[in-house]
Amino acid sequence: MSALESRLADLEIHQAFQDDTVQTLSDIIADQQQQIDKLKRQLELLDQRLQEQQSDLTEVPSDPPPHY
Repeated sequence: MSALESRLADLEIHQAFQDDTVQTLSDIIADQQQQIDKLKRQLELLDQRLQEQQSDLTEVPSDPPPHY
């Protein structure tokens, strides 16, 4: 095998490893995006519940109790 063929083979191997790394990173990013979307939905639900509970609260009277 000539030096050029050996170098070409090394470059092809290097590219194959890079392709695998890129695919792995792409899969990780897709999983993270799904997690982010799920967390956003949960946060929206919690915010909605908080807004509902705040609207249900009655205002506390500012007058002091009779025993003062």
